[in-house]
Amino acid sequence: MSTPTFSEKLRYEIDNILAKGTGALIGVLAIASIAVIVVSAIIVAIFQLSPDLSFSQVTWMALLRTLDSGTMGGDQGSVGFLFMMLVVTIGGIFIVSALIGVINSGLEARLEAMRKGKSRVVESGHTVILGWSEQVYTVVSELILANASKPRAVLVIMSDMDATEMYELLDEHIEDRGTTRIVCRSGSTMETSSLGIANLQESKAIIVLRPDTDNPDIHVIKTLLAIINDPVRRSEPYHIIAEINDPKNVAVARIVGRDEVELIVTGEMIARITAQTCRQSGLSTIYTELLDFGGDEMYFRHEPALVGQTFGSALMHYPSATIIGIVQDGQPATLNPDHTYVLTEQDALIFIAADDSAISYAEEPMIGVNLDALSNEQPIAPTPEHTLILGWNWRTPLVIRELDAYVSDGSTVTLVNPYQADDIATWSASFIPTHVKIDVRDDDTTDRVFLDSLDLLSYHHIIVMAASEALSAEDADARTLISLLHLRDISDRIGHPFTIVSEMLDVRNRRLAEATKADDFIVSNRLISLILAQVTENKGLNAVFTDLFDPDGAEVYLKPMSEYVVPGQEVNTTTVIVAAQRRGEIAIGFRIAAHSSDADKAYGCVINPPKDMLHTFTDADRVIVLANS
Repeated sequence: MSTPTFSEKLRYEIDNILAKGTGALIGVLAIASIAVIVVSAIIVAIFQLSPDLSFSQVTWMALLRTLDSGTMGGDQGSVGFLFMMLVVTIGGIFIVSALIGVINSGLEARLEAMRKGKSRVVESGHTVILGWSEQVYTVVSELILANASKPRAVLVIMSDMDATEMYELLDEHIEDRGTTRIVCRSGSTMETSSLGIANLQESKAIIVLRPDTDNPDIHVIKTLLAIINDPVRRSEPYHIIAEINDPKNVAVARIVGRDEVELIVTGEMIARITAQTCRQSGLSTIYTELLDFGGDEMYFRHEPALVGQTFGSALMHYPSATIIGIVQDGQPATLNPDHTYVLTEQDALIFIAADDSAISYAEEPMIGVNLDALSNEQPIAPTPEHTLILGWNWRTPLVIRELDAYVSDGSTVTLVNPYQADDIATWSASFIPTHVKIDVRDDDTTDRVFLDSLDLLSYHHIIVMAASEALSAEDADARTLISLLHLRDISDRIGHPFTIVSEMLDVRNRRLAEATKADDFIVSNRLISLILAQVTENKGLNAVFTDLFDPDGAEVYLKPMSEYVVPGQEVNTTTVIVAAQRRGEIAIGFRIAAHSSDADKAYGCVINPPKDMLHTFTDADRVIVLANS
């Protein structure tokens, strides 16, 4: 290889200087300016081109001409002196022009970097959302409502998207931000160097959203590893809420997150919500009311005044709130415990209330129970339920498993799917049901002739699952939408009020298929987003929701009001509570059948009504209870 020439070496050194950025360029130009000024002053002094001026005076004059070329206009002296001032001025023009260009470019680059969200967040007590998906809008909206009473709440969102794009999308979807300020930052959520931008060390809570990718759990687990194993992390535990899609990945996520992470198992949770909402019309409305911050929420509170009293007697001391369970530090929550249980100092009560300020203990228990209105009607014995499932994906077995835990003997599940016959056959051969008999059929779920031939009058519930594994999300949603439209038309034509629960993958398609009735529910990640927001504000609620959606614990049921109070008699809410208590249940509200189609009245569902509120119920009305069966 030939020896580099002087010009190549010079060019190489210049490239190295340019690579160092704006600061280095400004330094080079400053040195060049000083060199021009000092050399000019030395030449003037050596050759006595202006004997009347000292070296310092010449230097000052050269500096002024470097900065302002117009200063030379008034110069007087020898030709040599004027020539040197001209050289200084011309050199100054080039140097100052270059300096202005460098500073301008540097400022533009810095402003662009700031717009892209690369600067470190200097906040404390803020909530951080890591990742981006369609869920972010619901989570952010709920956190804004939760922060309504906080004057300076900060929400930091970090993802690999450009920060400017995130701001624009948030502006499109969220208009009123209340007292919450949203800060977007761009960077990889799986790298500790990038996570430092979000200032996790001083955060109040961290939400890890699963991305809309083929294997979202891997991204979530890597993000958890980056947070937990950060060498500069804080010593005290984080409050992290993370989504895991597949139950098979829960074990490794718990190993990574240890006690610092509250996991929301979305696939299993959606399967449970699907199974529960298809069996009880209006249940989706109740869940939404309990989970969002716009209505009644759940709160924990210790009540020293109740120590020594039974749980059942405690129910009667709160005019504007409803007790639903107890929890002790380090122990799982217990919903609807034995009403004879004696409360201790370690027990915190779980309330449903419009706000924590509405939880007010009354020393005197509520009275005014209409004993004559209490019903002696015996509960109706469970009857077999027949469910039709159209479509198949990996969540379908979870849904069937949940249904099998709820329904009585003699129930059936008819599964119809034109795809993945081998997968279905393998699963059905290994699944041993307890209560249901499963019939698998291979037919087109979008064919109207086939749907008409199914004798839909014989089914109580219909579930439409998205064929997410056999088709693309768009094609799967298209088939779901076609099946849903046919089913709605058939229901209206035959006048049979079966419940329809359908699954949509793309949020835009969910909006197209928006349900118009409480028993026509679109399963989506909205409820999961509400749970994420609730657990962000109260870590202990994750155990409550797990118990609420688990068939082994206490759950929400809508039962005939006639089994609790005599229809046609005026009663207050306290009377309904006492009627439920006689059966070891907790009444948390009721559903008025006359309003079951009115969206403005929450489809007739009323949660946590005032205890002195008067009602006259009909045979068609339902009481909403928390019960073990």
